[in-house]
Amino acid sequence: MKTLLSAAVAAAAMMTVMGAAPAMADERICRGTLGGGTVDDVKVPAGATCRMDGTRVKGNIKVERGATLVATRVVVIGNVQAEGHKAVTIQRGARIGGDVQTKQGGATSVSASVIDGNIQLEQNRTGAQRVIDNRVNGDVQAFSNRGGVRIVDNRIDGNLQCKSNSPAPTGGNNTVQGNKEDQCRRL
Repeated sequence: MKTLLSAAVAAAAMMTVMGAAPAMADERICRGTLGGGTVDDVKVPAGATCRMDGTRVKGNIKVERGATLVATRVVVIGNVQAEGHKAVTIQRGARIGGDVQTKQGGATSVSASVIDGNIQLEQNRTGAQRVIDNRVNGDVQAFSNRGGVRIVDNRIDGNLQCKSNSPAPTGGNNTVQGNKEDQCRRL
């Protein structure tokens, strides 16, 4: 028993010293078009444009600086995250299992889709931010955007929160289970 325990401790120590790498999902780089089919994580590299139609993503989509994503009828198990993006469009029956997060970039449009997490639009400097005709199981948050925000015809299970956007958000006809707050209290 003592020998078996010593061997197990030695094996664990050897793996620590050798730096056993964790298993990672394959990341698909998207420049151009991805049709139907299933992929793991997707990265839209800086400056690229990725069009997805009917694609199933088992992980996350990451949109890098200056990149554009147009996602139609996609199913994403994880999140859609963009920072410094040119444009992000999620539309026509897309289903996102996590959050949609865009920050410090350009235009964002989420329409006619189901978002199981939150929609977070933060400090986007150029281009309109549009959230239209969606089912959102979390919150919709728009903070410090400068290109205009329009939020209309959504069903939101959480809160609708807007603060420090210029101009102030427009829209209406949103069904919100939580609170409508600050600049969005009348939407």
